Amino acid sequence: MKVRTRFAPSPTGHVHIGNMRAAIYNWLFARHHGGEFLLRVEDTDRERSTTEAIQTLLEAMAWLKLDVDEEPLYQSTRMEVHLEAAEQLLAKGLAYKEDKGGTGQGECVIFRMPGTDVSFEDGIKGTLSKAADNMQDFVIVRSNGTPVFHLANVLDDIEQGVTHVIRGDDHIENTYRHIALYRALGADVPNFAHLPMLVNAQGKPYSKRDGDAFVGDFREKGFLGDALFNYLALLGWSPGDDREVMTREEMVEAFTLERCQSSAAQVDLKKLTWMNGEYMLKLPDEEFEAIAFGELDRAGIDAEPEYAEKVFTLIRERAKTVTDIVPLAGYFFTDEIVYDEKAVKKKLKKDGVADTLHKAKAIFETLEVFNEASTDEALHDFVETSGLGFGAVMAPVRIAVSGVQSGPDLFPVLAVLGRERVLKRIDRTLELFFA
Repeated sequence: MKVRTRFAPSPTGHVHIGNMRAAIYNWLFARHHGGEFLLRVEDTDRERSTTEAIQTLLEAMAWLKLDVDEEPLYQSTRMEVHLEAAEQLLAKGLAYKEDKGGTGQGECVIFRMPGTDVSFEDGIKGTLSKAADNMQDFVIVRSNGTPVFHLANVLDDIEQGVTHVIRGDDHIENTYRHIALYRALGADVPNFAHLPMLVNAQGKPYSKRDGDAFVGDFREKGFLGDALFNYLALLGWSPGDDREVMTREEMVEAFTLERCQSSAAQVDLKKLTWMNGEYMLKLPDEEFEAIAFGELDRAGIDAEPEYAEKVFTLIRERAKTVTDIVPLAGYFFTDEIVYDEKAVKKKLKKDGVADTLHKAKAIFETLEVFNEASTDEALHDFVETSGLGFGAVMAPVRIAVSGVQSGPDLFPVLAVLGRERVLKRIDRTLELFFA
């Protein structure tokens, strides 16, 4: 049997990370078994399933590199097939019509549950069963003549030859109904596996109230698609060892449903940020530079390429997300630097600092060569001869040239900025705070 899995979202304009995690697991499972991964767009809600919403979905999948093996199936194109199947069930006595609730708005088609217990072997949760007495008949075609999710979902899985349905455990109750429908339609029942829900720190379903919850949010905040893929794959699954940052190939090789946990998985955005930082470091130099130049361009910064590349080298290890790049690098590209108020108050506005900056400037002016090694040696000599503490010299100089108290090592910063910029910035700092 060739494994065929599917991702069957209802496009609404946003793609929740919980839904995308299900897509990732289906993709990994199919790739692990040398099978096929399919996309079905359940677009029967014409008010919300707009062209823009579908495009958002497709862009999210492309960004995460979730490639599919066949053209997407659009559920809205199959309504006639769904209604025809309902008629067949009616003809066989497996469904009946009823004015549901006595509203007088027309008759629904109701599927008749078989009156027997239903059980199945869940690929993650083990044996699940439900007694016949606890399962009621349910609507498969509304009074307005449109098919309900249950009927359309099952028929489309049959049409696509889906062998494994991997979805959230909020669908478990639906699965009992769907199994009865498969049997009534004379089709093979696929294998089911139900993923644990994503929750917040309080154990409640993870939502927008808890922070970024949609794939587009993470892209806008500067996360890399590969990092989000890796992180979501580990929310409820483990490779069986302590690996966390993994290549796509490693995840495919290691992925099994047996290693998926049955309990809820807690979203930890701090861990995602850490993981994204690891992926940022692994980017090839050319790719990082292309991203960084793009960020500078969006910020309206016109940078000389050779100079910018030196800056990128300095700030790269500190950039945890793409959107960190401009805040970390911004002061290299303007002499009108913005001073951090806390840093100024704590380290700059102190007795003796103006004198320290005047002397540092004089030292820099007299250096025969202005580079990382010469500035390092000169300032260390100044610290020793002046009797001032290391921090009492380095902190004011750093704030004077960058506006901030922390960053890459000071001496490479001085070397990249160059003597002219450094002297101008010290003068500006003295004028602003000590004139």
